[in-house]
Amino acid sequence: MGEQPQRDAFAHLYRDQQPYEPRPGQGQGYPQGAENYPQAQAPAQGQAPVPGPSRSESADATAAAPTVAAPVVTAPAADPEPKTPSGGKGRASSVLQSSALMAAGTLVSRLTGFVRQMVVLAGLGAATLGSTYALAYTLPTMVYILTIGGGLNSVFVPQLVRAMKEDDDGGEAFANRLLTLVMVVLGLLVAVTVVAAPVLIRVMSPTIADNPADNEVAVTFARYCLPTIFFMGIHVVVGQILNARGRFGAMMWTPVLNNIVIIFTFGLFIWVFGTAGSSKMDTTTITAEGIRLLGMGTLLGLVVQSLAMFPYLRATGFRFRPRFDWRGHGLGKAAKLAKWTVLFVLANQAGVLVVTQLSTAAGAEAENQNAPGMSFVGYSSAQLIWGMPQAIITVSVMASLLPRISRAAHDGDSGAVRDDISQGLRTSAVAIVPLAFGFIALGIPMCTLLFGASGTDAAVSMGYILMAFSLGLIPFSVQYVVLRGFYAYEDTRTPFYNTVIIAAVNAAGSGLAYLLLPARWAVAGMAAAYGLAYAIGVGVAWKRLRNRLGGDLDGPRVVRTYTRLVGASIPAALLGGGAAYAIMQTLGMGVAGSVAALLGGGLVLIAVFYIAAKRMRVDELTAMVGMVRGRLGR
Repeated sequence: MGEQPQRDAFAHLYRDQQPYEPRPGQGQGYPQGAENYPQAQAPAQGQAPVPGPSRSESADATAAAPTVAAPVVTAPAADPEPKTPSGGKGRASSVLQSSALMAAGTLVSRLTGFVRQMVVLAGLGAATLGSTYALAYTLPTMVYILTIGGGLNSVFVPQLVRAMKEDDDGGEAFANRLLTLVMVVLGLLVAVTVVAAPVLIRVMSPTIADNPADNEVAVTFARYCLPTIFFMGIHVVVGQILNARGRFGAMMWTPVLNNIVIIFTFGLFIWVFGTAGSSKMDTTTITAEGIRLLGMGTLLGLVVQSLAMFPYLRATGFRFRPRFDWRGHGLGKAAKLAKWTVLFVLANQAGVLVVTQLSTAAGAEAENQNAPGMSFVGYSSAQLIWGMPQAIITVSVMASLLPRISRAAHDGDSGAVRDDISQGLRTSAVAIVPLAFGFIALGIPMCTLLFGASGTDAAVSMGYILMAFSLGLIPFSVQYVVLRGFYAYEDTRTPFYNTVIIAAVNAAGSGLAYLLLPARWAVAGMAAAYGLAYAIGVGVAWKRLRNRLGGDLDGPRVVRTYTRLVGASIPAALLGGGAAYAIMQTLGMGVAGSVAALLGGGLVLIAVFYIAAKRMRVDELTAMVGMVRGRLGR
């Protein structure tokens, strides 16, 4: 009897391009107990999941607003091909190619985001001055998500896709109404927030607001940054119109332009005023011209990012014409459907607000104790690194799986939903688990390399924060995958309740860290609390999704894979971290020492992990290596 061929753990990347067929014995309704799930009209095959605003590279911004993906159904072969607005043949886009394009854009955006954060810290440092800019830069994203972003992403975009499929004009009138409405609402919102900037800064950080010099700088930065809310919303809506028409690249790549503009702006600032280390600039010595330069450059970045979308939009044949006939065209109904997602982001951002307030307060105390970097800007900088694997790996894997999960949910095939959720968990874990342990082993050399210009002590502090974040990456990634199961059934209520739990645990854990830990370690404790919150949230979400799918979520197989990956990662992190520490003790914490520690420690970590995982027979790793070798061998 011949040897059975090994199942390819990445077969779903290619399987999604084939017509979906329900499993034998599965009905066309929803699974038992899901009678009330609405059945949405399907977008074109290959529709990509809806990303959030590409304004900020922080994990909070990308994770705050969930997406409800409309189910995707492959049309029967006998049906005529649907007409597309661009006049094309309606040929289904390749999910794999779309996901690869999105992943590449996200990767470049994250990399330029790193460079952006490096020059920001080099120019303003990791103390209070840097925190005032970080606070002002974060504020527009928070306001956008709290007011319109969550509902726009989760409800209006699926409505846009349906209008494109059903309306005679391919959804162009609906898109024009939506874009006009968003422009009006966001224009009014910008006017209100710019006037209310002092109040918003006080809400975000009473510590900064109570210091007159700090408050003045923060409010001024905020008034330059808050108009980006308008351009953020335009970027999202235009991007979704493009996505609905099969053009996925622009939305993922244009944020690179924003990063480049900000990098150039801070480069000019450093050229004129010097680095934070050399100028010793703080909120009492920064000039009005310096603030104006940084503020206008930050605003210009979002203007360029949003306007760069319109040439791509025109290339699809779409012409924007303002329309104010909003009544009677489904926009009100869509707004009502958004309520659970709005509550979702309210709960999420409540947790973010607590962390912002506590981290700025702890940062001020730590700065007085000569511990720079243990601050809000240190927290957000470490989180920027920590969130990259999730944004590149897990999101890309689920981008390929999401259409198939949605089709299976629409057809009531709970077994297929379970299998693909399991596949997404196990596939992403091959990279996520060792990277989480890698942050423990290599967190300090990563931060001294990237953020060393802000000062070695500050960069080391950020390294400790990154180490505290590290293991939380595993439940954070699992949570993202599990929630796709709820969104496939257009259930936003369950993710809301789950987010309330996470936000509450995160806020409580951060509060305890602030109260119980020394000021120099309080922010690191908050980072650890973030991961703990997601670990608890995953347990709740897992149980609920398992019950929804009939009591089976392929738990033993998933747990076995994660256990083996953790077992392989522990010795890898110990030996890789030991090698990195020895190198930095010898060469120092400068650029050369940091690079050498990352290379030496990283190679040891990868080699030990691979050998251990092979011995533990992690099938997903074997399949991945085989796939890569096959591609390189062509």
